[in-house]
Amino acid sequence: MSGYFEEARIAELMRAYPIGQAYLDDTARLSRDELRQVQEKRFAEVMARAWQVPFYRRRWSAEGIEPGDIRGLDDIEKLPPFSKADLMASIGVAPPLGDYHGIESLGDGERPSVVLHTTSGTTGAPQPLFFGAWDREVQNLLLARAYRLQGLRDDDIAHAVYGFGMVNGGHYIREAILHFTKALFLPAGTGLETPSVQQVQLIQRFGATVLLGFVDYIKRLASVAKEQGIDPAELDVRMISGQIGQDDRDEVSAMWGGADVFDWYGVGDTGIIATEGPDKDGLHLFEDAHFVELLDPETDQPVAAGHPGNICVTCLFKTTVYPIIRYDTKDVTTELAGPSDLGQRRIAGFQGRSDNMVKLRGVNVYPTAIGAHLQEHGDALGEYICRVDRKGDREEMTVIVEVRTDALGRSEVKRELATLLRQKLGVEVGVETVGAGETADLTQIDSRQKPIRLLSL
Repeated sequence: MSGYFEEARIAELMRAYPIGQAYLDDTARLSRDELRQVQEKRFAEVMARAWQVPFYRRRWSAEGIEPGDIRGLDDIEKLPPFSKADLMASIGVAPPLGDYHGIESLGDGERPSVVLHTTSGTTGAPQPLFFGAWDREVQNLLLARAYRLQGLRDDDIAHAVYGFGMVNGGHYIREAILHFTKALFLPAGTGLETPSVQQVQLIQRFGATVLLGFVDYIKRLASVAKEQGIDPAELDVRMISGQIGQDDRDEVSAMWGGADVFDWYGVGDTGIIATEGPDKDGLHLFEDAHFVELLDPETDQPVAAGHPGNICVTCLFKTTVYPIIRYDTKDVTTELAGPSDLGQRRIAGFQGRSDNMVKLRGVNVYPTAIGAHLQEHGDALGEYICRVDRKGDREEMTVIVEVRTDALGRSEVKRELATLLRQKLGVEVGVETVGAGETADLTQIDSRQKPIRLLSL
């Protein structure tokens, strides 16, 4: 045996990070002081491991930081945040895997079990992702914890549309379901791996009760079902969980016959960070596993609750291969005022990417957030792509919007959409209308986990 599951220490792991009712009765009910004690202990373990990794030693030493300088979470702001750009630079320093993984730096000469995946490459070249056995299984458990919190049952049939191959997504979801629940799992993958028509047939044939994936493709499947003469509202789907963001969940729910829709947030490096629960009052941070800061994108300084900022994460469980301390995801969210009903801090969910932002005449525009605004117009079908053109010394953006067939060519529809976006974005953008499916080649929605929403010309 490889030793993977021995290294994962499953029984210990489940005691440290309970799931289901055990989570609700225990970890979720910790006082703020009790939670801080748990966080401090785990942070100390992660810091000790990070000092063994060349990436951190190099960065922190350059800032004049020594091991004794960071005595707890109150000192964390002394450490510089890092982002994917720093990880890609690390690969340039030590190709092809970089020096941030610590595979060879355990100190006892024992090489750990390592799981290797990559990011999807949506925001640049794919980045290697590394997981030790303990880290990987904690991430799997935390996702299963979220699914259980949202209502996943042992008799559910879960159809997942996350990608496989080198990307982490599909594998992560599969492991979470299989290792920590008894639900039946259908690993459909993206439309490239299992064509959309076939996916609809699988949902119908096997009686899928839960859909897991990015909301854009789940909506796409509803449209494909109708094209095939199948009413998705009459299928057995009762729950949808995935990356919903600012999309209109009532619309998604209605497409699938009133299914309960839940949002959760995470990135490939960290796994799930926050999840929506039954109260649907923001996303609960899993604070026993993550220390989350929201930082101003320009100054790296913390922002107050109620103000948007970059999600900066310290994983309190990644003590084996790839410790993560102050990882600036560049994903933007807002902390909601007051704790959740579980006593956790809450965030609003994904609100855009600060490194995929377009500044139009002094106004910050996030292309990934535009879909939520378009849903307010009855003729918009929900699919779109933003095209940015440089005109002279400034950039202009045009939003290409799929609309209903009977709305094509109607000048008032373009005017209404342009007015709607100007009101929502605070700046004027151009609008082009196209028919159903006509942006698919540009967004690559049928072949990617996350569709492309911005073209820069």
